[in-house]
Amino acid sequence: MFSSHDHTPTERPVRRRPRALAALALLGALAVAAAPAATASALPAATAAAVPTADQPLPPPPVAAPSGEHALERSDVDAWLDGLLPAALESGEIAGAVVTVVHDGEVVTTRGYGHAETGTTGGDAVPVDAEQTLFRPGSVSKLFTATAVLQLVESGDLDLDTDVAEYLDFDVPRRFDEPITLRNLLTHTAGFEERVGGLIGFGDQPVVLRDALAGDPPEQIYAPGTVPAYSNYGNALAGYVVERVSGVPFEEYVRRNIFEPAGMTSSTFAQPLPAALQDRMSQGYATSWDAPGQFEIVGTPPAGSLTSSAPDMARFMLAQLGEPGAGSLLDPDTLDLMHAPALDESTLGGLAAAPRMTLGFFDESRNGHRIVGHGGDTQFFHSHLQLYPEERTGIFVSLNSSGTGGYATLPLREAVLQGFTDRYFPADDGGASAGTTSGSTADDVTVDQDTAREHAALAEGSYASSRGIQSNFLATLDVLSPTQVTATADGRLLITPGPGATTPALYEEVEPWVWREVDGQRTIAMRVADDQVQAIVYEGAFTLLPGQPERAQGVVLPVLGVSALILLVAAVAWPVGAIRRRVRKESLPQGTGRVTRIMTKIAAIATVLALVGWAVTVQTVMSLQDVPEASLRQLQAVQAIGVLGIVPAVLQVVGAVRHRHGWRRIAGTVLVVLALAGVAWLAFELRLLAPSVSY
Repeated sequence: MFSSHDHTPTERPVRRRPRALAALALLGALAVAAAPAATASALPAATAAAVPTADQPLPPPPVAAPSGEHALERSDVDAWLDGLLPAALESGEIAGAVVTVVHDGEVVTTRGYGHAETGTTGGDAVPVDAEQTLFRPGSVSKLFTATAVLQLVESGDLDLDTDVAEYLDFDVPRRFDEPITLRNLLTHTAGFEERVGGLIGFGDQPVVLRDALAGDPPEQIYAPGTVPAYSNYGNALAGYVVERVSGVPFEEYVRRNIFEPAGMTSSTFAQPLPAALQDRMSQGYATSWDAPGQFEIVGTPPAGSLTSSAPDMARFMLAQLGEPGAGSLLDPDTLDLMHAPALDESTLGGLAAAPRMTLGFFDESRNGHRIVGHGGDTQFFHSHLQLYPEERTGIFVSLNSSGTGGYATLPLREAVLQGFTDRYFPADDGGASAGTTSGSTADDVTVDQDTAREHAALAEGSYASSRGIQSNFLATLDVLSPTQVTATADGRLLITPGPGATTPALYEEVEPWVWREVDGQRTIAMRVADDQVQAIVYEGAFTLLPGQPERAQGVVLPVLGVSALILLVAAVAWPVGAIRRRVRKESLPQGTGRVTRIMTKIAAIATVLALVGWAVTVQTVMSLQDVPEASLRQLQAVQAIGVLGIVPAVLQVVGAVRHRHGWRRIAGTVLVVLALAGVAWLAFELRLLAPSVSY
């Protein structure tokens, strides 16, 4: 499942060009290789988003909530939400939403807005019923998986630091000798690369969890505990450990041990939905004007298949806060353990200076108040849950549409969550020291400007997300959508796009190798060794890794663009030249081998077709549509023809030089060789010909 923490962004594009046109447009852009890099962040393998274009702009953010002291009571919360949500839903083309707030052991409010069924395909529109309508919280499901794990830790059936191999009945891929533990799985530090295939589908067949995990697992690419890399597979693996040790299916374990004790009578992990809940399910939409989508089947259920109502999510928050009478899920000591940072400097090194993952939650603290939370996105539903353990408060919001351009839910969720904090839990000093309005004060900064300039210069460069794929063709995403870090003259960092954002962000160093967003509250930390920045962590489970020089966008795109342009020109020039010779009744120059000439032409055309094919394939995969393995293998075969065509192309050059065909003809054949060689290098570097095509 997607996580809304990975604001890169995670929503499905709403309006798409036909694939063939999009592929040709991409190839054309690569051919000129002169356009600036898109400012959207590197698309992780689990996204289904498109970079905004001129005809698909980002929507304006909704009006933020006012800051100040307000009583956290129903009348005030309702008035604030009623002033924010309806207008935001309309402007963002989002069909409906629910919000619920708990405080001091009570449900403060549960509000529904918009429609669960818009009537766009006929029939009457159905408004969201705050008490009854069901939503899909996406990766918020991971909190239930973590709760289940900790229940078994509490009972002594599981140990957080034992290798999970002790609990599994299949082998997990390993590249490193260090154990993979439940602590790693719940903090997204097991080292797995991402998977897109099978993430979300449709139909009426239940998912067999073991088959989903054991059949085609992702590769381990980082040493456990060292590189936070958000992983649906890792969380689902923790869910399977629960299933194995408890002896009952994961969905049944959660029903008995979480839903029933907490009084969550309208919640399930089952897919498809039980008959008793089907009529209450909200439809999911791209935008409020579109036809509804099908019920989504999450391929790794513990990571994202929860269906629930707002009142049930309120009950879960009360139980997580340990409120009396809320249903005991975990002992107080275990709740404290679950809400505390779960890793330290022993494995993370300097990355531990940034907000860290707990055993399931993200640290989302704001205004000096400790907040733990988790977001989640499916193709249609977009949600977030936050707890304030010290203030005995929680808030949950869920939207049933992606909205305008696929990005509208991001500023809306921030307006709700950050607006709630600023309204009811403002910073004690008015926000200055916390960075809400004016950034860091002089008292916060412990790094002199000369040191900041030196550190900023070391950090400058191109970075790729740890939440990606390195073993197959989707490695191209790291190149096409990098994160660029630029040092400014005053020692700050301009990060494009900003961590956890879709727009550039400016950061200043407040402690050695710890940076805070100017006029914001996000914090990042760097791990440095031998005067080299090894990693930059943000939001606990996401890491930026320095790009390999040979994979840098400034290298790959020019090589690919120039090579594609040469081969396109050659492909057009050959038939034009043949027609011209036939009209003039001219013959080819002596030494122009017919076989090598034909093989070179086939290689050039195959290379162009392969590039278009990969563009279409990547777009299809990132739209969460399956691409058959046979199609991928055929595409690799076409690519291989282009690679092998270097041999006859070189023979063409040799023949042209030997028989003195003239500098123009020789130059043309040399350029074709260089173009074929350039694309061949990229085919290997970007894993287009990798043995694995499991994405």
